[in-house]
Amino acid sequence: MSAKKSHRFYGHGIPRVKPDDLGGKLIVVEGADGSGRSTQIAELVNWLETNGRPTVQVGLKRSTLVSEELEKAQDGNVLSRTTLSLFYATDFADQLSNIIIPALKAGFIVLSDRYIYTLMARDMVRGMDEKWLKNLYGIAPVPDAVFYLSVEPEELVQRNLSKNATLDYWESGMDLGLSREVFDSFLKYQAAMQNAFKAMQKTYGFDIVDANRSAHAVNKELRKKISSVIDTD
Repeated sequence: MSAKKSHRFYGHGIPRVKPDDLGGKLIVVEGADGSGRSTQIAELVNWLETNGRPTVQVGLKRSTLVSEELEKAQDGNVLSRTTLSLFYATDFADQLSNIIIPALKAGFIVLSDRYIYTLMARDMVRGMDEKWLKNLYGIAPVPDAVFYLSVEPEELVQRNLSKNATLDYWESGMDLGLSREVFDSFLKYQAAMQNAFKAMQKTYGFDIVDANRSAHAVNKELRKKISSVIDTD
């Protein structure tokens, strides 16, 4: 992937930030809870830093500005779709300004545990206007590579129950009234999220990775594809 393609924003960008100043690499790993994102990113960080490539990690709800407030607001299960959307957008914008942009300027590899695609998919599944969302996230730099870890909803259920013994209210789409049963709602919501990602893949061109396989097999594929990106300067 050429540097020219990565050195641009999806929309209007950020004032006084020149795309050509972003000399680092932005690698995004997308996927639902239970898709293995955290495991893959931990392995990738170890691999990259062992090979002398300094990395910085970002992800959802990690902003020092609003992450705690967002967590508390979600606990009440009463957020409107617009409030939820703007909360996450603020979280992203704060990390973009204070972590992602400075790291890219310094030549670091930024590993993002989900990015604007999850935020947009969640909002679109909830009926938000796609054009409005594209404008909202026009501040986002185009990543050098994006990998969506695809796992069948039935497998996601088992992985989440095995890990947490319960299913998350928001990750189950319970706010959408898809079903009174959380198990059934989870399956329907995750299927809708997969469809949203498949639709976005046509626009944003990210890699869909079969994550129903072993973690080792997935990591081997990710390393191979990332190597071709970070070795192209």
